[in-house]
Amino acid sequence: MADTTETTGARPVHAEAAVPRLSRRRLNTGSLATHLVLSLGALVMVFPFLWQALTALKSLAEVSRVPPTFLPENWNWSSFDQVFTALPFREMLTNSALATAGRTAGQLVFCSLAAYAFARMRFRGRDLLFGLFLSVLMVPSSLLVLPQYDIIQQFGLLNSTPALFLPGMFSAFGTFLLRQAFLALPKELEEAARIDGAGSFRIFWSIMLPLIRPALAALAVITAMTAWNDLLWPLIVNTDPEAMPISAGLTSLKGQYETNYPVMMAGSLIASLPMLLVYVFLQRHFVQSVAFSGSKG
Repeated sequence: MADTTETTGARPVHAEAAVPRLSRRRLNTGSLATHLVLSLGALVMVFPFLWQALTALKSLAEVSRVPPTFLPENWNWSSFDQVFTALPFREMLTNSALATAGRTAGQLVFCSLAAYAFARMRFRGRDLLFGLFLSVLMVPSSLLVLPQYDIIQQFGLLNSTPALFLPGMFSAFGTFLLRQAFLALPKELEEAARIDGAGSFRIFWSIMLPLIRPALAALAVITAMTAWNDLLWPLIVNTDPEAMPISAGLTSLKGQYETNYPVMMAGSLIASLPMLLVYVFLQRHFVQSVAFSGSKG
């Protein structure tokens, strides 16, 4: 009887131990499938950059070959030297950096001030004025090119660095994004600061603005990428090669009958590195902003 009881009593123990093993197998299978899908998605996203780098390391004859080859037969690094001789590349990179910095700084300053006024201050016609601001988002940016060009021409700023960033120092999108971040902050912070005698600008600068740092970082990343990749406006206002940004300068490498694709890909690869560094530096704040916006619904 003792042996039978021990054997029958041991069966439920083995049955209970089998349940975690089964769940672990299911968990491992699901995790493996998730990582496989994410790896395929990452490969699809990285492949254009990999193809760009490999094209820059090929010769012009190898690039024109049909069918194309994936890896270069002879690793040619001369394209990275030729891009600095074919274009005033350093001047163009400097122009792009100054235009991006000016446009990003302008939007962070002006959009944050306007967003704080729309979110935390009460004045007559506030909602109507904010609706007019949002209506600008429905206007195509190409329709604003001619009036903006006339303004820049009247100020005598053609073929200059300020002409690249002055029209983009304010945006309705940036105001809307930061306004939503200000609205998510509790009113008790502002009320406590007013009790302590702080004014509106003091509350904005010392209390509210540091709390929306993730939203500011997200706006900085979006604005910097837009300014760095802008093509239409620089081609209109700056026709001097030494006054062009790198986005407009790379288009001059495209010839009428033949294009040196290795040199163009080398220049594009160098031009994309600063934006990658900006995103890596602000990635944590950018992800926090997206998660914070999603949690507020």
